[in-house]
Amino acid sequence: MLRIAAPLALAELGWMSMGLVDTIMVGHLPNAAVPLSAAALTHVLYNTFAFGIGGILLGLDTTISQAHGADDYPAANRWIFQGVLLSAAISAFLMAIYWLAPFGLSHLPTDPVVTSVAGAALRALSWGTFPLLLTFALRRYLQAFNHVRIIAAALVSANLINLFFDWLLIFSHNWQFGGLHIGWSAHGVVGSSIATALARAYQAVFSITAILIVNRRNRYGLLAAGRRSFMPHWSSLKRLLALGIPSGATILVEITIFAVITNLMATLGPVALAGHEIALNCVSFTFMIPLGISAAASVRVGQAIGRGAPVEAKAAGWAAICLGGAVMLCASLLLVAIPHAIAAFFTHDATVIAATVPLLLIGAIFQLCDGLQITAIGALRGAGDTHSGLITHLCSYWLLGLPLGIYLCFHRHLGARGLWLGLSAALIVTGLVLLNRWRSIQILSATYPGSAGTSTPPSA
Repeated sequence: MLRIAAPLALAELGWMSMGLVDTIMVGHLPNAAVPLSAAALTHVLYNTFAFGIGGILLGLDTTISQAHGADDYPAANRWIFQGVLLSAAISAFLMAIYWLAPFGLSHLPTDPVVTSVAGAALRALSWGTFPLLLTFALRRYLQAFNHVRIIAAALVSANLINLFFDWLLIFSHNWQFGGLHIGWSAHGVVGSSIATALARAYQAVFSITAILIVNRRNRYGLLAAGRRSFMPHWSSLKRLLALGIPSGATILVEITIFAVITNLMATLGPVALAGHEIALNCVSFTFMIPLGISAAASVRVGQAIGRGAPVEAKAAGWAAICLGGAVMLCASLLLVAIPHAIAAFFTHDATVIAATVPLLLIGAIFQLCDGLQITAIGALRGAGDTHSGLITHLCSYWLLGLPLGIYLCFHRHLGARGLWLGLSAALIVTGLVLLNRWRSIQILSATYPGSAGTSTPPSA
């Protein structure tokens, strides 16, 4: 589990680092509350749709991992071709949303300067949508075949490119070369979006190249599949959507809650929103490690099921859940120990730091259960159960977390802290319920559907 999880956790940190670096650099612009607020709206709107709808591609975790476990390479190759086609279709849909979103932003009860900058940044970021989802799909193939170090290398190098273009495009530059003057004004939040889009384009090229090299060396047969592999295979797409839609919906439910809370936070003013953005970046960063472990759980559980080894599959799930919980306990201790230092790393604005620290302390409360729930979801996805996470998230977030947060924020006058306390309650419940779901599930020895893709998920 560690051999697969460690590079994947590093890769997830790489995903998060792009947004984190953008936030840190934007936070050092003049009047930090405004650009930080614009960055918050941009990221939450983009991520809500990109990872919520794009999360449909997570169905590839189940199908490719189980195919690899059964040594069914033709089926695995077919799945990735269908995943690429699906990523292209989703990207076209998402880009239309992002180009229309600024019209909706203008009607929010938020500072018009903030919404104007966020709209422009969202359109700039949209150009990296297809490279993002293409990489997301190709990654499922690489990790299912245990080539996880390639994924980590792609994201580490992409972050260096993002860092360079952030520095180049966010801030103003003036250079003198003899009598020649070269320089341009700062692009701020829009510049950070352009930098991220360029880094994602590089990452897609890196992933394509890596898969071609891996296939030539290991003879998986992907290159010999022929042109017909690029045609829609409707039974495969139907199976992929059946698995992927609940997985994507689970992510969408969780991200949508954060989007709603971010918009509620915007009504409390730029300082509260800026503090929320920093705290959200911090807890999202720690979340990336168990998210990587969750991906490893999907791979290990899926491979074991493909081999017809249910006991091994169950053990792999528990290994992932224990690792995720241990990591998040350490993260909780860190947030409690140095909240001021963490907030000051993002900005020197004393009012923003003061708004961030209480949220970091609340974030420390739910770290353990956040790690448990996401690793349990990964294990369940490897076993073909993509519905339990969706049902649990819907109930805990929308029936408990959001109403409680709104009550504490606006009726008990706790402000931003109230909204975060609601989130904490939802995540604690989610973690406990999904942990029990994995404990009770019975994995059948004949779960793998073979190339036909006709099996049903394991029953409890």
